[in-house]
Amino acid sequence: MADDILNEVVSPEDLTRFERLYHEELHNGSVSRMTQFNYSFCLVRSEFCADIRKGILLLEELFKTETEDIDRKRDYLYYLAIGNARIKEYTKSLKYCRAFLAIESENSQVQHLESIVKKRMETEGLKGMALAGGAVLALGGLIGLGLAMAKK
Repeated sequence: MADDILNEVVSPEDLTRFERLYHEELHNGSVSRMTQFNYSFCLVRSEFCADIRKGILLLEELFKTETEDIDRKRDYLYYLAIGNARIKEYTKSLKYCRAFLAIESENSQVQHLESIVKKRMETEGLKGMALAGGAVLALGGLIGLGLAMAKK
């Protein structure tokens, strides 16, 4: 389930519809929380990192200004975790998962998301180590070749 949400991409029609509504309200001087949330929800599901980052900023703003509704705060934390995971900001994603679980420790959806983020973090770390190891081997081979040619 969390794998799906991390790979889910918003339809261009939904993104356009909520973007238009957001900008209309912004132009009129006041954006409702619901409109900002719907737009940010679409943005964090975009295929473009710039959109996801914009969605994260809008969600952070909503989270900081929400004072009354704990359910909304949980929603914001959840989608902040998803957005950050989608742009491979795994540490931030885990921070938001843990903040959510501090409010509602038994939420299986967020627990599953947290485990997926940890797995992705581990996988990315292993890929990074493999690339670094390959680069070291290639560099060693070039140095060895250079030394062999220099002796001739």
